[in-house]
Amino acid sequence: MSFFKFHSYYCGLLKSVTTLAIVSAVGLSACMEKQVAPDLPKTMMADYTTEVLAEGLDTPWAFASLPGGGFLITERGGTLKRVQNGETTIITGLPDDIFVGNQAGLFDVMLSADFVENNFLYLSYARGTEAENGTAVIVAELDGDKLINISEVFTANPLKSGAAHFGGSLSFLPGGTVALSTGDGFEFREAAQDRKSDLGKIIKLTPPPAQNISIGHRNVQGLFFDPFTNSLWAHEHGPRGGDELNLIQPGENYGWPIVSQGLDYNGAKITPLTEMAGMSDPVHVWTPSIAPSGLIIYRGGMFPEWNGDAIVGGLASRDVRRVDLENGIAVGEEILFSDINARVRDVDMGFDGSLLVLAVDGENSRLIRFIPKQD
Repeated sequence: MSFFKFHSYYCGLLKSVTTLAIVSAVGLSACMEKQVAPDLPKTMMADYTTEVLAEGLDTPWAFASLPGGGFLITERGGTLKRVQNGETTIITGLPDDIFVGNQAGLFDVMLSADFVENNFLYLSYARGTEAENGTAVIVAELDGDKLINISEVFTANPLKSGAAHFGGSLSFLPGGTVALSTGDGFEFREAAQDRKSDLGKIIKLTPPPAQNISIGHRNVQGLFFDPFTNSLWAHEHGPRGGDELNLIQPGENYGWPIVSQGLDYNGAKITPLTEMAGMSDPVHVWTPSIAPSGLIIYRGGMFPEWNGDAIVGGLASRDVRRVDLENGIAVGEEILFSDINARVRDVDMGFDGSLLVLAVDGENSRLIRFIPKQD
């Protein structure tokens, strides 16, 4: 999706999908829980060679590498920028119904599979107003410094109020199919279990009509298809603890909010269940939360020891996590760039196998390239 070091307690409030039961607070002190950060191996930025590719960004959300060099970068406030040859250009023509506020705004950018031929790209964003909004996707043609030929692909329904938990991550699937993650809207978490609602889902958008790939998600902000294993991966924000890395299987239910390893923000147990028959268990869980954002399965040549591992940005942990995966099972974790001193919003692999990291630090956010240090 944060990385708090705190004591939390079970205050006797249990909330499931359909019931809210208040139980006795007697013995409350006996139910105290402590979320302890694991002791993990760490590397520092100085262990790598770094290059700042773009700077002066204002709350960026995602980026995409351009075939001819440079990047398209979204800023949550509703701006799309092209950074190329040392120059930054604002791309005009974005929709005028982007809702910006709290977690709402402009989200992911993804080039079409035929971008070199047609200059088409996909954008996800919060569409609407505070009172009525939904996660939306458009496809548009990049014509110089502006977007043209915009087509609406999808808007999550039902529309909801509020400005939290939109998901918004995009990924390609085999055959050029596009997948989107949506959030549960925070206050509407029960909808994640409603197959008729688009909230809290991973959805196949193309070809239409849109169809659920999986349900039971809280707020997925990392979505990546690994063509080497023909597998779709996603991670999602838990509340206080319980961030998840999931291997997505079509038709599966990933539990939220019936099953969770996290606490609610008021210290209450969201659910007494950490697993349940018929619901898929996560491959990896972060407690305390790292607030995961951005995801790839690394398949480059610069870091051969990372081959097949998940690379995940941490917003609250302010670092990058490498989850060591063996045959779809997490067998270890490493903290990368623990001194980056910024919230990590997005990660990707460069065309040359380098690791690209979008570091968010207010108006001085930057895109950084990491390569192995030469001896």
